[in-house]
Amino acid sequence: MHIHILGICGTFMGGIAALAHAAGHSVTGCDANVYPPMSDQLRKLGIELIEGYDASQADLKADIFVVGNVVSRGNLLMEAILDRGLPYTSGPQWLADTMLRDKWVLAVAGTHGKTTTSAMLAWILEDAKLDPGFLIGGVPQNFKVSARLTDSPFFVIEADEYDTAFFDKRSKFVHYRPRTAILNNLEYDHADIFADLAAIETQFHHLVRTVPGNGLVVANGSDAALDRVLERGLWTPVERFDSVGGWTAGAPDASGSFDVFFNNSPQGRVNWELIGEHNRMNALAAIAAARHAGVPAAAAIEALSRFENVKRRMEVRGSVHGITVYDDFAHHPTAIATTVAGLRAKIGSARILAVLEPRSNTMKLGVMKAQLPDSLAAADVVYCYGAQLGWNAAEALAPLGEKARVYDNLDKLVAQLVADGRPGDHVLMMSNGGFGGIHARLLDALHQHYHEEIVLTPMHRYGGYA
Repeated sequence: MHIHILGICGTFMGGIAALAHAAGHSVTGCDANVYPPMSDQLRKLGIELIEGYDASQADLKADIFVVGNVVSRGNLLMEAILDRGLPYTSGPQWLADTMLRDKWVLAVAGTHGKTTTSAMLAWILEDAKLDPGFLIGGVPQNFKVSARLTDSPFFVIEADEYDTAFFDKRSKFVHYRPRTAILNNLEYDHADIFADLAAIETQFHHLVRTVPGNGLVVANGSDAALDRVLERGLWTPVERFDSVGGWTAGAPDASGSFDVFFNNSPQGRVNWELIGEHNRMNALAAIAAARHAGVPAAAAIEALSRFENVKRRMEVRGSVHGITVYDDFAHHPTAIATTVAGLRAKIGSARILAVLEPRSNTMKLGVMKAQLPDSLAAADVVYCYGAQLGWNAAEALAPLGEKARVYDNLDKLVAQLVADGRPGDHVLMMSNGGFGGIHARLLDALHQHYHEEIVLTPMHRYGGYA
């Protein structure tokens, strides 16, 4: 079958392309900007990529066009597909119909932690020799790829609540029909498509409705929004984490290791270097879900001692003159606060220079701008890239006083970081995009300033929010 994918360079659609290729399909695709790293990964697979959405691609004689949610009405190729009555479907629907139909799907949903928890769960199953397939919105270091197709009955998927396509406004995750569903947490996000938190809760309620009676819902026991979701209807056994009588974590030691309990009974000790309560909660959820798939808790706990986290989760990009540069995906105020707090716990009183690009649709709309000062309060200096925002970043960050700086020019931002940086500093870059390659630009600028070789550090195994 020839599949042509519209919006192929997104993480999710690129993962679908890799899965389709692995299944033996002929795969081509297009995007407005054919950009790395996904473009490089796809080309290595031999997948032909086309820049732009010109209508002539309707002549490719594809058996089906798989449409990403980046595509809207007015797109020239989509209009040609519609006018000519050519077959099309959404990415989640195609995945459900062709890849997931006969699988034991383990879906990880939530505002935060989806990528990291999915990576943990896939690794636990892999370590248990269950050879899972997966589609994750990041690159787990244990696997080095974001998507994999196997003959195993188990498939782990990061279950996103964002809408499916311009013609299907349901959340992506309602298509996956999981047997095991993790509900990590639930906050307001995606202000471009959801009016309020209640609207997102309704979508989570729809997800819960799809989990069979012989399945399992693993839910955060300290999340009021998830409580409301489950109160609307629950037809499946539920195990809670971070709650009395469910899965709980003991206090961590200095390295981040902690004991795991289920119904107050000790299950083992996770020995690792990841930091932060959020990672302990992610681990509890993954252990519970893996147990449902047949992996004993003790084996799951032991497997996590070899978990290597996900790229762009507090990833050390390099160090020059004692100044360490990190890359992190944090873009929601809760994730930002948790990431900064995690780094603070690791480095003590050393300076944190927090650099933020408010890039997500929600952040661009300014819906959560009032929460930003508190989320960044633990940093010593705050830099914000304020270009192309619909709100005044300097005004929003004014409560931080003199430690907040806003720039509309990346070169000027980098120059200020070089001027401000001193040995022992930790520069924390936070964005859900490429941030204009600022990490490499800063490291190069520091190298030029100090005439010192860049020390590229292997990724540390501790992380921020996914």
